[in-house]
Amino acid sequence: MDEESAVDDVAAVFWDMDGTLVDSEKLWTVALYGAVDWLGGTLTPEQRSALVGANMAVTSRSLLEASGKPADDAAIAEVSDWIRNRIKTLFADAIPWRDGARDALLAVRAAGVPSALVTSTERELTELALRTIGHDMFDVTVCGDEVDGLNKPHPEPYLRAARLLGVDPARCVAVEDSPVGAESAAAAGCTVLVVPHEVPVQPGRRRVFRSSLVGVDVPTLAELARSV
Repeated sequence: MDEESAVDDVAAVFWDMDGTLVDSEKLWTVALYGAVDWLGGTLTPEQRSALVGANMAVTSRSLLEASGKPADDAAIAEVSDWIRNRIKTLFADAIPWRDGARDALLAVRAAGVPSALVTSTERELTELALRTIGHDMFDVTVCGDEVDGLNKPHPEPYLRAARLLGVDPARCVAVEDSPVGAESAAAAGCTVLVVPHEVPVQPGRRRVFRSSLVGVDVPTLAELARSV
């Protein structure tokens, strides 16, 4: 398929951030294990894996529960602040890219296809990560504290991105690495390119899989969209 035809087939590309574009889940792991240690509890690898793609409130509540602490609003806010401050220090330096991610972003931009960043990470922390990724890579960004609590796996983050761009989500491809992210994008009606990283993602509706983003461009995405 030539690029001109592919551009007609893909109205926009939606990109998850942590674990998809940048290898930041390892930094979140450092912060979460630090937080649960601060709480005097423990976190199993399975509990950590279940939090990949979760928003801050869900994460903080889970850490409190894992530590045997009351998960009231005040405690959730306190733990969230602890995690937030730790992530700020971890995001202060350049964050490693996932293989092929930067080139894939550049290929989509060069083809003139709109891009949106759709992340469960809060705006303040996303802005730090964007110093590595580049604000100019995206036409819009949707962050985890901008969807009225309707976070992934709810479809609202991807539906919001589609509304902001004025596109039909059924003509868009979302790029994800986690089960909750893949479910969110599929529920919104997108074709989902799943590139698993820290946790496995099961096959499901509207999902196609690749081992990396190496070699991904707009014709590749259009072919994937046609295959579901």
